Amino acid sequence: MTPSLFSRPAWTGILVCAAILALLPALNLAFEPAHALHVSSYTVALIGKFMCYAIAALALDLVWGYTGILSLGHGLFFALGGYAHGMYLMRSIGKDGVYQSHLPDFMVFLDWKEYPWYWSFTDNFWFAMLLVVLVPGALAFVFGYFAFRSRIKGVYFSIITQAMTFAFMLLFFRNNTGFGGNNGFTDFKRILGFTITAPGTKAALYLLTLAVLVGSLFLCRWIVTSKLGRVLQAVRDSESRLMFIGYNPLWFKLFVWTLSAILCGVAGALYVPQVGIINPSEMSPGNSIEMVIWAAVGGRGSLLGPIIGAFSVNGLKSWFTAAFPDLWLYALGAIFILVTLFMPQGILGLAARFRQTKEPA
Repeated sequence: MTPSLFSRPAWTGILVCAAILALLPALNLAFEPAHALHVSSYTVALIGKFMCYAIAALALDLVWGYTGILSLGHGLFFALGGYAHGMYLMRSIGKDGVYQSHLPDFMVFLDWKEYPWYWSFTDNFWFAMLLVVLVPGALAFVFGYFAFRSRIKGVYFSIITQAMTFAFMLLFFRNNTGFGGNNGFTDFKRILGFTITAPGTKAALYLLTLAVLVGSLFLCRWIVTSKLGRVLQAVRDSESRLMFIGYNPLWFKLFVWTLSAILCGVAGALYVPQVGIINPSEMSPGNSIEMVIWAAVGGRGSLLGPIIGAFSVNGLKSWFTAAFPDLWLYALGAIFILVTLFMPQGILGLAARFRQTKEPA
């Protein structure tokens, strides 16, 4: 089962990369900006954002690469996790907003008199974290149950997930939903009583994101190398044959689909305090399509590939949007076409072919 991913050199590479990433915030805090070993706060924040994207790409690979379910709606689960955490962060502002009210500034501006009922208890951090898991998980479970029970699959399932994402985006753009409308949530002040912009807080959030990324990789590896993983790959390769020998694919697909949505929600919750904003644009269909591109570029069905793809594509995006801001979408489309035509197994597949050519006959 994907032996190249879990060979000794692969594990060595994972540990080395994790150690290097863990070292970056220490270099940021320990050295002055003029020092050669200093890592800028911008770089730390950027890598932290990339790690959140990598978790989302890994979650997508679990359903697409290993189960054959192509989702074009994972951006929704990412955003819902971000909004659930954002509700706590907005309530933690207290009366430090522009209007010095116990309500968020956008609610005061829109003449809200009190929090809507679904904001109840969101001032409690652990309740908000429960929402991070439950909201995307519950939505995925309900949606997946009816879709999989109706045996909707292939391009039809992909289109429905994209339609669902688009519908939620339009809903969250409305001011009367109580989620900040077009502007969403921003201007956060504190998290668990700590100043959210303090270097120590940023470093802690970064390291927590790294720990979740590594933990998610281990979890996904455990799943795909277990008996459950073999059933999931059977769903991908021949669902009808699996049904013929007595398995019901519904519950296997529903489990992995819900777990993937939860992982995406956790990634979104880690993303929001590091980036400092969450708005409905995170639910745009384009964001979900980008997740698919990350997995394809790195190599779907490999676990490590989507992580590599998320870092590679977003690193290129950061440079490209600064140098040629109007051309990025064209470049992204070209990348996807080139990968589909010439690198169907992504970066990892290309590296594997290169190693084979170097091996003596």
